[in-house]
Amino acid sequence: MRHQKAINHLGRTSSHRKAMLSNMASSLIKHKRIHTTLAKAKALRSYIEPLITKSKEDSTHSRRIAFSYLQDKEAVTELFRTVAVKIADRPGGYTRILKTGFRLGDNADMCMMELVDFNENLLAAKEAAPKKTTRRRRGTGKKAETAAVAEETQKQQRPKQKPKPKPPRLLK
Repeated sequence: MRHQKAINHLGRTSSHRKAMLSNMASSLIKHKRIHTTLAKAKALRSYIEPLITKSKEDSTHSRRIAFSYLQDKEAVTELFRTVAVKIADRPGGYTRILKTGFRLGDNADMCMMELVDFNENLLAAKEAAPKKTTRRRRGTGKKAETAAVAEETQKQQRPKQKPKPKPPRLLK
């Protein structure tokens, strides 16, 4: 049973795992997108999301905490200058994990992990998509009323045709 087993150790010692997550987090911040295995991406998500939340408040204390996790000055400045500005109004969920298939060598689940607000293709598609104007719910009867009124006006506009005379009935 997996009771109280919240952390995926990823088959590594504690120091190796911390160093690997630190390197992956700084790479994600610098490049905005990385390709990795699904298990590592899920572990990295729980590692980096609190850091991004801390970066919303630009203080010396939060910068030092970020540096203690990342161990990379350029990644810390990138985090506080560009990333924090873009995600300032987002309440969480700063990363996206997209599955890309399986690795050829060992059939491991592969994925692409990216920062949500930095995918230009997706943001451009969202802005360019026109708003839908049709509504998919049942009306309150207004359409039926307007249709009846429209049909009545069409009847009034049509010229009245004289009814055709009926043929005479033959008596037997």
